[in-house]
Amino acid sequence: MTRTAPFTFRLDARSGVPVYRQLIDQVQAGIASGKLASGEQIPTVRQVAVDLEINPNTVLRAYRELEIRGVLDTQQGTGTFISDRKVTQDDAEHDRQLEQLVSEFVARAGVGGFTVKELMDRLRERITEPEKRTK
Repeated sequence: MTRTAPFTFRLDARSGVPVYRQLIDQVQAGIASGKLASGEQIPTVRQVAVDLEINPNTVLRAYRELEIRGVLDTQQGTGTFISDRKVTQDDAEHDRQLEQLVSEFVARAGVGGFTVKELMDRLRERITEPEKRTK
């Protein structure tokens, strides 16, 4: 997949989500959406730190966590790339990550003034969207 613009990170200072977590979430969302493909290079730690005006250690923390999860591969002197390995996890880890995602989602929505009911209604709409497209 060829993109015209390089992948860039964006921060939301009002989200209540730690910066390193926002970086992790954006890489994972990029992969899930197809904006980031296996083997694709992402910006260097230094470049992200300069662009976002944050401490390089924050970026490094996010990249290291993604490496541990098998999402990123760092090649000394070459850069950091999206891994071609499929990440597998056991049921307990899957449940832990899902619970964390839901908690963060609800917290971020609450900061934005949305209720859990509004979230549920919108998610239900998303579930039925493919059905609407095929009719």
